[in-house]
Formats: sequence, structure tokens, C-alpha cells
Amino acid sequence: MYGISVSRSSRHAPGTPHQVTHALVSRMQRIIDRWVEEYTATSLPALHAELTGEELWKAKGYDPVAGLEPEYDGLDPDPEPDEGEQPFLFTLSGLAEEVKPEPPLPRPPLSAEEKQQLRHEIQLADACAENAGAEVCFALVEHRPRIVSAVHRFVDPQIQTIIDDLSRSLEPPQ
Repeated sequence: MYGISVSRSSRHAPGTPHQVTHALVSRMQRIIDRWVEEYTATSLPALHAELTGEELWKAKGYDPVAGLEPEYDGLDPDPEPDEGEQPFLFTLSGLAEEVKPEPPLPRPPLSAEEKQQLRHEIQLADACAENAGAEVCFALVEHRPRIVSAVHRFVDPQIQTIIDDLSRSLEPPQ
């Protein structure tokens, strides 16, 4: 639910590149997710135990892209060597494959009381996400003029440079 309000509040002037909006929305979602994770860890013991237990239960071993900053999302952790360079002795993905753990056993079932407690705590976590999303959106609205100014100052010139470069390198149709 908070995704809709995040998207609406992050809209800029018409013509703002999708990548700019996407990066901003992704950053906002990470802030909200961190807020909810902290709330869950401190105030929702059953849900926190279930989530951390699930992580332990399904431990996947080494993941070369886990925990990277948002700027590195989608980048290949093992780029190909440049032409003429020696191949790498190992790759991060190769290391991850080597230390892959055995498949986990099925988890024990929850009692009816535990399920009810989890449902209640999930509702509280959802309410926390709603509130966090609203606060982030209101903060974003306060900073909207600065964001629009930064897009015009930094992003628009880069886009214009790319367009100019493309215009010079393209041949007109014959």
C-alpha cells in the first residue's frame, strides 16, 4: 500500500527520467524497510523470531551481491576481463557455488496460538510500514523543490550531453 504513496510523492516535473524516479523510489523503500525491520526487531518478538529463523533455516551461504549499497544494484559482480587481459583466477559467483549449503529440512509446523500471534504482529508491522511510508512521503514533499532543482542541475545536462553525442555520431538516412 505504501508503494503507491511513495510513487506519487516522488513524482517530479514532467519529463523526469525514469531512472531518476526509480532510484529515488528504491531508496525510499529501503528507508521504510529498514524502519520496519528495526520496529520488528524491537517490538514484535514472534515475527522477528519467525523471520530470523526463516533466514537461518534457508541460509544460502555466500552471496557476492548481498549487502551492497543501492548504487551497485544490478551490476555484475564478475565482469569479463578486458580484451588482452588475463582471465580471473576465480570469480565471486564461483566462490558462492563452492560454499553452497545442503538443502534445508522442512520447518516444524506452528501451533494455532503461534499463528494467531504472528497474524497480529504482521498487522502491526503493516501499520508501521504505512506510517513510515507516510512520514517519508511528507519529508519528500518538503524537499521537492530541492530535488527538482538537483535534477535540472545535474541530470538534465548529462542527458543533453548524451543526446548531443548520439546526434553527432548518427548518420542521416539516405
